[in-house]
Amino acid sequence: MSIASLSPSRLLIASVLLLVGCGSEPSDSPQPSSSTPEIVVYSERREPLIEPIFERYRRETGIRVRFVTDTGTALIERLAAEGARTPADLFLSVDAGTLWLAAERGLLAPVRSAKLEAAVPAHLRDPEGRWFGLSQRARTIVYARDRVDPARLSGLESLGDPAFRGRVCLRTSKKVYNQSLVAMAIERLGEEATEAMVRAWVANLAAPPFADDTQLILSLAAGQCDLGLVNTYYLGRLHAEGRATQVWPYFPPEGTHVNVSGAGITAHAPRPDAALAFLEWLVSPEVQADFAGLNFEYPVREGVALSPIIERYGVFRPDPVHVVVAGKRQAQAVALMDRAGWR
Repeated sequence: MSIASLSPSRLLIASVLLLVGCGSEPSDSPQPSSSTPEIVVYSERREPLIEPIFERYRRETGIRVRFVTDTGTALIERLAAEGARTPADLFLSVDAGTLWLAAERGLLAPVRSAKLEAAVPAHLRDPEGRWFGLSQRARTIVYARDRVDPARLSGLESLGDPAFRGRVCLRTSKKVYNQSLVAMAIERLGEEATEAMVRAWVANLAAPPFADDTQLILSLAAGQCDLGLVNTYYLGRLHAEGRATQVWPYFPPEGTHVNVSGAGITAHAPRPDAALAFLEWLVSPEVQADFAGLNFEYPVREGVALSPIIERYGVFRPDPVHVVVAGKRQAQAVALMDRAGWR
């Protein structure tokens, strides 16, 4: 029986079934914990960004959310190894490409839900309903307001302008966020034009690529470079702490690259009904505000209030390319980045 055919009565039954517990450490094996109704989530998102939401669900429904955290790759391999024996009901990832890979390996179940389809725009969810975006993650240019005139900027190609030689910072190409960005650029610009753009970025580097976006922003604020490419929530975190305030985002007029954090119900979920109810709860307006606000992200649902810090950055036009391309073209993107010398 498909998840789409599950009845409300079965949902109630599933919600009160006991589930083996699990710890937050990647190496933990789920163990029985109590008689409290539970579901299990395998999560690529960090514990501080999900635990408050899971706790809210327990308060509102009485159902505890237990979770295992690890990298997306490790969790995919764990799901594959566990097969029908998995205790996991949902897989939560920080990247559309990772969600696509899990779905392509048959680890996520197709879902039909009017609530999910109404709340999540079509370009932010799997066409077959195997995963749904839960928050939008804008990856765009950031610049030093005291050293760069934003009128000199246009699209991502701006980072390759010869006027910015020795003034650009990038994060490592090994990070999936950059791989997904390049994958979607290939879809929009073509492979040849994308490679030329990336080569120009590399030629303008002020320093070797950084390990993470936070280091990049702080280095930009300190004057090591004048422009960079980051997820805006990293900037939001620093601004919330009163740091790097002279660094500001620039949203290209033709569209800003958007990725998603998202989730899907596992193919062998012990409690698919309860998992679906939880997934639908995550896209409700009130929870969307909290879910995105915890990490200074953008909700997937329209009309939901933004974090005041993120609201100051202004509105942007999302790149219309479907996020599923992040997975379909990921291998092509990695090979391109390697040829262009982006390490």
